[in-house]
Amino acid sequence: MEVWEIWYPNAAADGLLVARGKLDPTEVLWLHAAPETLRAEVRSMDGERRAFGDQLKATGDFPMTRLSRHDDAIRREDRWPTQDDVGALVILPGGEVGRLTAWWNADDGQEWRWSLEFYNHR
Repeated sequence: MEVWEIWYPNAAADGLLVARGKLDPTEVLWLHAAPETLRAEVRSMDGERRAFGDQLKATGDFPMTRLSRHDDAIRREDRWPTQDDVGALVILPGGEVGRLTAWWNADDGQEWRWSLEFYNHR
C-alpha cells in the first residue's frame, strides 16, 4: 500500500490538504475537482517518499486531473477521461478512492456523466 497526498500549496502557512488516500501502488491516479495549483506526494506506508510534484499548474479547464508517476516525479494533465481511462483509480477531495466505471462528456464540455465503484475489505 501507498499513501497519496494532494495539497493546495498556496493556502495557509504550509498549504491545505485536499485529499489523502491509501491505495495499492499505481502509476496513474485521477483527481476530481483539483485546485488550480497542487502538490502531490506518494509515500510508502512507513513514510518513505516515492514520488513528488510541486506547484503543478492546471493545464486546462476540466473537472478531472490525471496525475502520473514518472520515476520519482509526478506530472499533471487536466483533461476529459476517455474510454481508455475507464478502470483507472480516482481520488475525491477528502481522500476516498474509487475506480472509474463509466465516463461520458458532451462535445462542448458543458455536461458530463460518470460513475465510480468503491470497494472496501477489512
